Amino acid sequence: MADEQQFIHDGLRRQQIDEFFAEELGRAGYGGMELAQTPMGTQIVLRAEKPGMVIGKGGRNIRNITTEIEDRFGLEDPQIDVQEVDEPDLNGQIVADRLANALERGWYFRKAGHTTVDRIMDSGALGAEIVLAGKVTGARSRVAKFNRGYIKHNGEPADALVDRGDGVAVMKLGTIGVTVKLIPPGADLPDAFRIRVDADVGELGLEPEEVPGDEVTGLLEEPGAAEGEATDAEAAAGNGEGTAVDAETPGEAADVGAEEIIEEAVEGEEGASPTAPDDGEGEPQFDEPAEPAEPEDTEPVSSEAASEADDLMAEMEAAEADIEAAEAEVPAGTADEDESEESTADTEDE
Repeated sequence: MADEQQFIHDGLRRQQIDEFFAEELGRAGYGGMELAQTPMGTQIVLRAEKPGMVIGKGGRNIRNITTEIEDRFGLEDPQIDVQEVDEPDLNGQIVADRLANALERGWYFRKAGHTTVDRIMDSGALGAEIVLAGKVTGARSRVAKFNRGYIKHNGEPADALVDRGDGVAVMKLGTIGVTVKLIPPGADLPDAFRIRVDADVGELGLEPEEVPGDEVTGLLEEPGAAEGEATDAEAAAGNGEGTAVDAETPGEAADVGAEEIIEEAVEGEEGASPTAPDDGEGEPQFDEPAEPAEPEDTEPVSSEAASEADDLMAEMEAAEADIEAAEAEVPAGTADEDESEESTADTEDE
């Protein structure tokens, strides 16, 4: 048998065995099985909510199941190990069977779906999804989904981390398919991350950026300490004339000195210099800026150049006077008469 056909044959047989266990052990709370081939035979691990019902009195039930599997599916020396499910609400198959039974007993699908998904999340699951497909409310089929938390739908995490269970609810109008997916607590998701506050960067081989010590000290220094350490000499220099500042308020003295220094810099750029006395309101008086001196290297203008300049100015004034007189002599209606004559001539030509 080819490898492809062998894979199909093994998958089909696994599905048939799973359906057999679900039918025989439904009352015991069947929670799935794992099948593995070993040198000693076929190892089957059964998960059930009530292991005692699976084993039976004196092991009678488990022996009958083992014989049935060996005869029906041709397994060599099957070894069945029954394990109890610690938390039934975190087993997808058990939850799906419970939900299907609730729908068959007459529960409204919305109430049953919300109640089931809330129980799953209360048990500590990271996420859950319930899908009900079929004639849930009437003659037409529909799909209802109930989601909580975080769930994976594709990729390797969906196969390895998500626990899935399928069930069927047989109703009067038709069957309803029940699909339950959940991520159990403690699952190691590939996109999950944790933040370590006390992480040692040296272990990663990274060197911290070198920052000068003065800059670091200046950034870490508190503003109040710098203001409190201002000396009387600095405060006096800030006031301009060395005016005494109250020693009880060194912070205010530093602020006043800084403001005076800034005003001196701005006014110095404009060309004014502050004087010592004030006018009684605490504002310094300023002198008017001095006029710029004339350049010393200018040469005197000759008499000939001055006379030529006067003659040019006289000629320009005479020309402007002639133009104004000519405009005054032209009558106001002359332009209108010329325009009317031109329009009359044009009409006659036409």
